[in-house]
Amino acid sequence: MSDREIDQQLVERAQRGDKHAFELLVAKYQRKLIRLLSRFIRDATEVEDVAQEAFIKAYRALPNFRGDSAFYTWLYRIGINTAKNYLVAMGRRAPTSTAMDAEEAEDLGETELLQDLNTPENEMMSRQVADTVNQTLDKLPEDLRTAISLREMEGLSYEEIAAVMNCPIGTVRSRIFRAREAIAEQLRPMLGTGKDRRW
Repeated sequence: MSDREIDQQLVERAQRGDKHAFELLVAKYQRKLIRLLSRFIRDATEVEDVAQEAFIKAYRALPNFRGDSAFYTWLYRIGINTAKNYLVAMGRRAPTSTAMDAEEAEDLGETELLQDLNTPENEMMSRQVADTVNQTLDKLPEDLRTAISLREMEGLSYEEIAAVMNCPIGTVRSRIFRAREAIAEQLRPMLGTGKDRRW
């Protein structure tokens, strides 16, 4: 049974009033949703509050979920909209970050490789690249920033991003391309690459 089919069964149980089924969905996607929201909101406490609010909205909207998209795609859309509304209410724009925490590095199973690469020069260059990427992302229009974050940081497919952003796949491809080009333009002087190469 696929992940999507398992989710659909849990959703159907939750729609029939099984609160434990929804709790299982929360447990499964809470960490992923928090990671997604942390791309928009930097304060960890605020991220947790917005994630909780997104789950509450999802629970209330669950009777209307028809399964046209995967549950997590639907949940991510609710989460992003909740984060946007929160930031608007707070009078802020959505920042992004490319920093990887130690737990994510361990999950990748590359801790030893990362340690070998952590020379002072590499760390300084990595920080400069990350800062440049973050500054460029902060300046991008929201639609480009969302598309590139969902693709590069969350690993969603173009189809999933189209569902989350409620737009055609062609629009998603265009937004991601434009975001990558903007980032590449800022990184070229730092990395010494020509216009014919993106990185």
